[in-house]
Amino acid sequence: MEDSIAQPLACVCCGNSKCTPVLSAKDYTVSQQSFTLLECGNCKFRFTENAPGFTDIGKYYAAENYISHTNTKKGLINQLYHWVRSYTLGAKRRLIIRNSKLAQGDLLDVGAGTGFFVEEMAKAGWRVTGLEPDDQARERAMERAGIQLQNPEVLWKLAPASFDVITLWHVLEHVHDLEGYLRQFHHLLRPNGLLVIAVPNYQSHDAAHYQASWAAYDVPRHLYHFSPRSMDYLLRAHQFQSPQLHPMWFDAFYVSMLSEKYTTGKDHPIRGAWEGLVSNLAALFDKKKTSSLIYITRPL
Repeated sequence: MEDSIAQPLACVCCGNSKCTPVLSAKDYTVSQQSFTLLECGNCKFRFTENAPGFTDIGKYYAAENYISHTNTKKGLINQLYHWVRSYTLGAKRRLIIRNSKLAQGDLLDVGAGTGFFVEEMAKAGWRVTGLEPDDQARERAMERAGIQLQNPEVLWKLAPASFDVITLWHVLEHVHDLEGYLRQFHHLLRPNGLLVIAVPNYQSHDAAHYQASWAAYDVPRHLYHFSPRSMDYLLRAHQFQSPQLHPMWFDAFYVSMLSEKYTTGKDHPIRGAWEGLVSNLAALFDKKKTSSLIYITRPL
């Protein structure tokens, strides 16, 4: 019988005991299975019911078009992803420097993929430790740029107060031990250190438009689905400040184009780009409606 995550008795973000089914989302990438999403009635945190456990989740990443692991350029949508990556890498670097107020420092990147952000920060003079669970992604990082990424098990062996910044770019939604990771991040950050978490926002305009076909649900690889309210609860419960919110504008286009493909079975880049634009325009008036959000916080 397949291993699965033990369902929480209460919401891990706010402790509320009432979590109810809200929709069924399909795994379009690998298995074609459907998974039910449950939602907390208080903070609106969502999680994937009966998601595969740590020992079984690997097979759901075994797809050529899972871009964070394979770095594939196959298909129009993945090509577009590559075209904008050089800009977004620079934007992330500038965001880190501006908010940390450090030109250089010690940074831990969790879920480093094939190492592009690690490389970006290392070139800027930062001392970077990158963790990545996928063997092939670590190999590609070494082959591509000579970057030595480490297994996430190293996280629990790092010295306390050893990092100025910890980053997770679309990673926290994949982590099985959500609470354990946050406790360890608090342990590893220096006083006034920076925790930077980027995750999809299911309360965005594009999520509301595509409903169960919204690509950023990405079940069962995404175990958790955050709202700004639930992220605030989660961080404060683990002794972090209420976060600052920063939009990730390009994500609305990428996610909407992929969602169009999931909805219709074909690429519709113009229609998807339009929906991404509409989503971003809506978020101009309320950043909590952005397709993906960066949460920046510090230990209390």
